[in-house]
Amino acid sequence: MSEDRTVPRTLDWGVGRYESTAERMLPAARVVVERASLQGGEHVLDLGCGTGNAALLAAACGAHVIGVDPASRPLDVARAQAASHGADITLLAGDAASIPVGDASVDVMLSVFAVIFAPDAVAAAAEMSRVLKPRGRIILSAWVPQGTLSEFTTAAGEAVRQAVGAPPPPRPFAWHDRDALSALLAPYDFTVEVEQHSLSFVDTSPSAYLDGESREHPMAVAGLAVLERLGRAEALRVRLLQILEAGNEDPASFQITSRYVVATAQRATG
Repeated sequence: MSEDRTVPRTLDWGVGRYESTAERMLPAARVVVERASLQGGEHVLDLGCGTGNAALLAAACGAHVIGVDPASRPLDVARAQAASHGADITLLAGDAASIPVGDASVDVMLSVFAVIFAPDAVAAAAEMSRVLKPRGRIILSAWVPQGTLSEFTTAAGEAVRQAVGAPPPPRPFAWHDRDALSALLAPYDFTVEVEQHSLSFVDTSPSAYLDGESREHPMAVAGLAVLERLGRAEALRVRLLQILEAGNEDPASFQITSRYVVATAQRATG
């Protein structure tokens, strides 16, 4: 029984089919890459590259691109994507606390809804600073923790936490907040600007969206696997469907809109 009640401390982003989620995120990846104003020949690192959205867009701009991700399956998908596009992208296993590239080797750091999941924001900031060149820049996207999608993911995470009797998690770092991000990066001489954006998620119905997330999104797949073993999955599905129905913006089908920010951090000195 104790085996059934355990849950991994870190999420395996290789479960499910993250490429389906990545397809929904592609508009945000385009915004991040556009804001980076990449120049041909720049060395770009996509931190938490997943299946390669931003890395592929950066390579199309003529940049020398490295993608880094801790999960092997998304990296395999990214390699296949790069091959099909004829893109020369180096893809490496690694995470925000240990980026597998040399000091001062990167002109631009991109991270599309990825570094925001780093367990230790301070360690991630130190690593990003280490690998960036003296006048390097960071462009990242982060969710604003409000709205239907935020309520949806919070409810799912809380259900798993309660089911396994885990303590409340530490409060996550506010990657979306300009002041918090400025304070985090201030020791490394970055100035930070933040702009607001939104991303819509659509499907044929709230239940269709829930079914897709349950099959494909790594967080949902991992969490529901735990709850299924404990006989609590159906109760969560009912609650999540209620949240989606209440937040649905299109009664004829399904749409929810989530706000996010794109933050640009520019190192001020060289």
